Formats: sequence, structure tokens, C-alpha cells
Amino acid sequence: MVTKTSLSAIRALIYIARNAEGRFLSPRRIAEDLHESPTYMAKVTRQLVRAGILRVEKGVKGGVRLSRPPDQVTLLAVVEACQGTLVGGYCQPGCDLTSVCAYHRAAAELHEAISGVLSRWTLTQLLQKPASAIVMPDGMPCVMLSGISPAAFLTAGKHPVPEG
Repeated sequence: MVTKTSLSAIRALIYIARNAEGRFLSPRRIAEDLHESPTYMAKVTRQLVRAGILRVEKGVKGGVRLSRPPDQVTLLAVVEACQGTLVGGYCQPGCDLTSVCAYHRAAAELHEAISGVLSRWTLTQLLQKPASAIVMPDGMPCVMLSGISPAAFLTAGKHPVPEG
């Protein structure tokens, strides 16, 4: 549902919102601090710039920063910037869902649920949770707050340990 790219984008946005203080941050620095590939982080930030979530400044003191307040950045906008528009409506607009097959009704319900949740959550809300619990109750480190990369987190069968 949420790809590694979207997960990296969310982590980068949290990092930028916490650390930029109106300054531009280089994607390389963001990548280093989040233990991500600099090349991959450059790709992620380009997608966020194209979507209007980040603003870019070129030059020695350049980098990226939020282009709008954190309360105006939804998870839906981030996911769609990284993964494309959520597909789920297989019917024509205004279609009577009672007259279509069960699959189409299920797909419409799923799309509505996912879109609804992602559009309700903003970057401001993600920033409100204190970073006191780096380890989740199940013993897994929180990929949003720890120094591990999503790639390490998603490695099957392994429990990554925060670096540093």
C-alpha cells in the first residue's frame, strides 16, 4: 500500500519540518541523517518538489524546504506524489454501486477508506507525537523516528538496529 519511496518521503518531510526552521536543507544531508542513499533521496525530493510539497533553491546554500505549512501537507498528497494518483474507482462518476458487481463495490469502498484516512492525516499531526519511544511495543524500532532506513526495516526476517 505505501511504498518505500512514500515512506522515505514521509521521513524526509518529518526531518525537514523538525530541522529546517525556514532554511534550505540539502537532500544529501537529509539522506545522511536518515541513513538513506543520497541518490535515492534526491529522487524522492524531486517528486515532492514536482508535487509542490517542497520548494527547491539552487546554489551553495540551496536545498529543499517545505513550500507550504505542515498542516497543509496531507499523507494523501505525499503518497500520490510518490506513487501516482490512487486508483480505485473502476466505475464512471455517479455510478450506482448497487447495480455493479461485488468486486467494484469492494474496490470503491477500499478506495474511499484509504483516501479518507490519508487525506485526514497531515504533517502537523505526524510531528505531534514525541520521539520518546524509538522502539515499538513489539520490539521493532520505529522507522519514522530511528536512524534506520526503510530498506533495512523492510528486509525480511531481520530486526534492524538503529545506527549510531
